[in-house]
Amino acid sequence: MAMELAFALINPYSIAKSRTGGIIGRFMSRTGLEIVAARMFGPSAELVARYSEQIREDAEIEQPARHLLAEYVQRAYAPDPKTGRRRRVLMLLFEGDDAVERIRRVAGPIRPNADAGETVRDTFGDYIVGDDGQVRYIEPAVLVGVTPRRAASVLRLWTEYSERDGGVVAGAVDVNDHPDQQRTLVLIKPDNFKFPSSRPGNIIDLFSRSGLRIVGAKIHRMSVAEAEEFYGPVRTLLRTKLKEMVGERAARAVSKDLGIEIPTDLQTRLGEELGPHYGDQQFYQIIHFMTGYRANACTPEERVIPGKERCLALVYAGVDAVAKIRGILGPTDPSKAEPGQVRREFGQDVMINAAHASDSPENAAREMKIVKVEKDMIRFWVDKYYPA
Repeated sequence: MAMELAFALINPYSIAKSRTGGIIGRFMSRTGLEIVAARMFGPSAELVARYSEQIREDAEIEQPARHLLAEYVQRAYAPDPKTGRRRRVLMLLFEGDDAVERIRRVAGPIRPNADAGETVRDTFGDYIVGDDGQVRYIEPAVLVGVTPRRAASVLRLWTEYSERDGGVVAGAVDVNDHPDQQRTLVLIKPDNFKFPSSRPGNIIDLFSRSGLRIVGAKIHRMSVAEAEEFYGPVRTLLRTKLKEMVGERAARAVSKDLGIEIPTDLQTRLGEELGPHYGDQQFYQIIHFMTGYRANACTPEERVIPGKERCLALVYAGVDAVAKIRGILGPTDPSKAEPGQVRREFGQDVMINAAHASDSPENAAREMKIVKVEKDMIRFWVDKYYPA
């Protein structure tokens, strides 16, 4: 089968009800496809009108679903009529063999009065029809392409608006505009993307109890240069905080190998000499883990290209966002985390610990500047598969 690019749009209601993680987990684990891009949109009235009309005129969508979906988009995706503030719509792109059909099957049909959890729409959506046959309520949870032709058409349309309507949508109608609002960055790390699974979605589910809003999303492949800048403060910390531990371990090793007692002052000097070297080694292991490249073996060209590994970058917004997310994340060492914290549930050790979160508003701003969550990667993938 041919490689394809498929999309799923997570609807504003699904996002507002914190169903994002569950939906992402379903698509990743049940399709086996690679998630290659993610972008938050705040659709303008113009994009909504064009998308709604596109659905209405698409003969590949059967009636009455065509009419219902067109009306739904016009109502649920449009900016709030009272305030003009936009809704949040999350676009996900998936790559793989027969990707469009796989995404369509997992999304499921729009069927009335479904009472099972077989598909995404069965679980997270609603389509209520009364005894008189009249539609009482419809919430399809997600919108997807039903054929490659349809997927191409939708993606080309949304790509036109990706720069101006997409990015970090902090002013959305359901995002608290409190003056003390903070933004913080979360990276769901590469260990969660070794193979398609529900892990990234499950981690997002845990963060949802913060009550914060996801206002930005990006699949990011960190370059070596970015990783060195991103983790630069960690390097300084590692070079100093590990001196005592390195001194103790070095003294024990020398004592065991040579059979001599190492005095305390010499142990301290061993830590002073070897600690920074050990800290650097740990730092470059982090760089390798995040990028897939060994920094000391990289060519100048390799330092600046996207890495071999990927992570999902998310921007959360709300009051006290940094502390709330850090509290759910847990300590660096997963063995010291509490039940229900992300690193206790999904972490392995101090490096492979599931996720990163900014530890201060200042670091959040610095880290978001490096990762550039607002940068559009949708066009790259759409132009690759569906050039105009």
